[in-house]
Amino acid sequence: MQWLKTKTIEQALADSDEPGRQLQRSLGAFDLMILGVAVAVGAGIFSVGARAAGSFAGPAVIFSFILAAATCALATMCYAEFASSVPVTGSAYTYTYLTLGEGVAWIIGWNLLLEMIAAGAVIAKYWGIYLSTVFATAGVDIPSTLHLGAISLEWGPFFIVTVFTGLLILGTQESARVNNVFTLIKIAITLFVIVVGFTYMDLKNFTPFVPPAQPPVAGHGVTTEVWGQPMLAWLFGARPSQYGWLGVISGASLVFFAFIGFDVVATSAEEVREPQKTLPRGIFGGLALVTVLYILVTLALTGMVPYTELAKAENPSLATAFISVGANWAAQVIAVGVLLGLTTVVMVLLMGSARILMALSRDGLLPRSWSVTSARRKTPVRLQLMVGAVVALLAGFTKVELLEEMINIGTLSAFVLVSIGVLVLRKKRPDAGAGYRVPFVPVLPVLSALLCFYLMLNLTTLTWLRFVGWMALGALIYMAYGMRHSRLAQADKK
Repeated sequence: MQWLKTKTIEQALADSDEPGRQLQRSLGAFDLMILGVAVAVGAGIFSVGARAAGSFAGPAVIFSFILAAATCALATMCYAEFASSVPVTGSAYTYTYLTLGEGVAWIIGWNLLLEMIAAGAVIAKYWGIYLSTVFATAGVDIPSTLHLGAISLEWGPFFIVTVFTGLLILGTQESARVNNVFTLIKIAITLFVIVVGFTYMDLKNFTPFVPPAQPPVAGHGVTTEVWGQPMLAWLFGARPSQYGWLGVISGASLVFFAFIGFDVVATSAEEVREPQKTLPRGIFGGLALVTVLYILVTLALTGMVPYTELAKAENPSLATAFISVGANWAAQVIAVGVLLGLTTVVMVLLMGSARILMALSRDGLLPRSWSVTSARRKTPVRLQLMVGAVVALLAGFTKVELLEEMINIGTLSAFVLVSIGVLVLRKKRPDAGAGYRVPFVPVLPVLSALLCFYLMLNLTTLTWLRFVGWMALGALIYMAYGMRHSRLAQADKK
């Protein structure tokens, strides 16, 4: 059955060396670590924690971050083993192709496209919003929307997507250098905000640390409507609630958004020098740094103001806390930090989207002509232009922010299958020469899969409905095109 046919590691490595479809190995461990930080430390570090604290967990949102980070760390171990064993582009798609079959791999690749393209468009849109905020704080009034007849265009997302699409076409190493500079600046701003935040800390704000569970308050992030309930609560008929330990878990499902992006790092495996050593170091180094930054920001946030103040705000953020203690000047610093943070996120997601598409088209599941790389720069020019155009159109003309939770469910579904895939790889290819191997197999991969799936079940029923619809569309495309044109299918006909 075509759905269950797998590639071998040797085939995957050979495909990565196909003339005209090669990528250049130019990234080191530091580049990878900064790449992970670049995509994870964006607007979320200034807003997601505040929303989770105010609406779900109170000061115990720290536990939400720890749970989300632990889940991500377990999945990252599985990614690191695959990436060092098979250092080719494609991330979870490629790993699933090697272990669970072509059809399942296509669905995962399809979900990764949803994650990265939707995330790229959402972040680009927020970039335009924060650009207007930075102008406003500087006393400059520049309209964020251009009216082209009956059509309204948000020019900010178009601008940032165009700039980084061009930069990525020029070369991965050049893009990494720009990314490193921006990321180091935003880390410095984040540390500055943390230090200042700690000077306003009041330990009384940590009591109660885990607020008692209560019926949801309208407009405070929890709803009694069917489509807004967590899938798990809807399945078991549980009454919606706010705070308590269930609130901590719901907060973890929300703040998991802060940790997406480490699968994007794995998509760059084919562009890494000495991948067996470099990939694990870069992935784990980035995750560790991001986790520390998020926990420190969350401590500063919940120590500055009571969580009830955050719950009252329509769009709570770190700026909300600073304004509450009279430090209005900090809003300007935070606006600049967010803008820089979003800048690097957009770039990394544009790159990751093109690499996933390259892997799919190189295998024939999409037109193979798309996967051609430039002779000089070794970059997928056609795909990068396509991704840039799609992301710019979504961000500039649609309400793409309505799909935010779709990003989480796409990432978590990939994490589940990669965790399972490690067990299959160990059984099928115990001789695979990985530079890193997950310890305590099968316990840790199974725990990773279960935790990721549990977080998926804490997303809303509407998110699940949209997710099932997206997968159904992907299955139709695979049966109509990919199943007949894949390289494995063509090889069977010969």
